[in-house]
Amino acid sequence: MQLKSLDEVNINDFVAYCLKHRNEVDDSFLYDQDLEHFMFSSENPTYLVYSPANEVLAVVSLIIDDYHRRGRKGRFRIFHSEVDSRETYLLLWNALKPHLEGIDHVFVFVPFTNNQLVSRVEELGFQIERYTYVLVRQEKMTPFYQLPEGYQIRPFRSGLDEDSWCSVRNKSFATVKGNETPITPDMVSKMVLDKDYIDGGMLVLYHFNHPIGVIKGASDAYDGKPIMNIGTVAIDPDYQGKGLGRCLLRAALQMAKDKGYDRTILCVNADNEGALALYLKEGFIQAEGVICYTYNLIK
Repeated sequence: MQLKSLDEVNINDFVAYCLKHRNEVDDSFLYDQDLEHFMFSSENPTYLVYSPANEVLAVVSLIIDDYHRRGRKGRFRIFHSEVDSRETYLLLWNALKPHLEGIDHVFVFVPFTNNQLVSRVEELGFQIERYTYVLVRQEKMTPFYQLPEGYQIRPFRSGLDEDSWCSVRNKSFATVKGNETPITPDMVSKMVLDKDYIDGGMLVLYHFNHPIGVIKGASDAYDGKPIMNIGTVAIDPDYQGKGLGRCLLRAALQMAKDKGYDRTILCVNADNEGALALYLKEGFIQAEGVICYTYNLIK
C-alpha cells in the first residue's frame, strides 16, 4: 500500500471515492457542492491509500476550519477503507497527526449500520461522546400555531440581524454537545451566500423588539429527492418552556410547504430529550442514527 497526500493530480480519485462510498458514512460534508472545488489545505488535510495496482483503497479527510479550530477540534469529512484492516485505518490516522497542532479533540460521526468503522475507530482509541438521530417528516399537513401576544416571527434581514442571530444561537447552544463553539456574525453573513440558501429561509422570533429565537431552512436532498433541511433551531434559554420552540418549528414547516418541499429533515442529539420529544410529536420519524466518536489528544 502507498499513502499519498491529496494534490491536483489525484483530486479526481478522491472525489470519485467519496461519491462511491458516501452513503456508507456521514455525508454531511460530501455533497456534490462540497466536492466540486475541494482542494488540499491546512483546513482540509486529506490522504489516499493506493494498492500496488494504483487503485484507491482508502481515504481520510479532516476539517480544521476557523470554526473548528476556535473550538480546538477537528472533524472527519470522511474516514473510510475498502480494506477492513487495522493497518489501513492506522496508516490514515497517523497521516493526520502532524496536522493536529492546537487541536484537543478529533471527532467522527459513524452510522449505526457501519459496523466496520465502529470497530476500527474503537480500536484506535476513539470514545463515544453522543448519539445523534436523523429525523424526517413527510409534509402531509402543516400544523396551526399562534404566538402569544407580544411575539412575532420576521424574516432575517441580511446586514442587520447577524449579531442578533449569533446572540440567540450562541446562548441557546452553549451547553449542547458538539455546538459549544460560538459562531460569528461573519459566519452568519456567509449563510445567505451558500448554494443551499433558500430566499426567506432564515426566521427570527422576537418578543416585542428583542430577538429570542432563530430557525433556518436550507435546500437539501435525501434519498435522491429534494428536501428542506431544518437547522439552527434555537430559543433563548430565558424563554424556553413557553411553547415558542413549537411555534418556530411550525413556522418552518409552513415555510417548507410554501417553498414547494413535501419533506423536511433535521438532526438532534439523543440526549436533548426535550427537542427530540417535540420533533416526534410534530410528526418527524427517525430515519437514521449516528454515533459521535471523539479522540482526546490532551495527555
